[in-house]
Amino acid sequence: METKVILEQIGKLPVEDKMLIVERTIKSIREKEVKEKMTRAVAELEHEYKTNNELTVFTDIDFENFYETR
Repeated sequence: METKVILEQIGKLPVEDKMLIVERTIKSIREKEVKEKMTRAVAELEHEYKTNNELTVFTDIDFENFYETR
């Protein structure tokens, strides 16, 4: 469907339906933007995480018993 046709159809709707369309469209755009930013951030940090031992130094003790001092 062409944008012009969509806009014409939206123009025929009641205000409440128009607002719902706007709200859901904005929400969809924001969710897509956040997902894209997160994907880029993961890609940028993946190499650093795999090569920088300082970021994973505490994983060496993951399976050791932990005793809390009281």
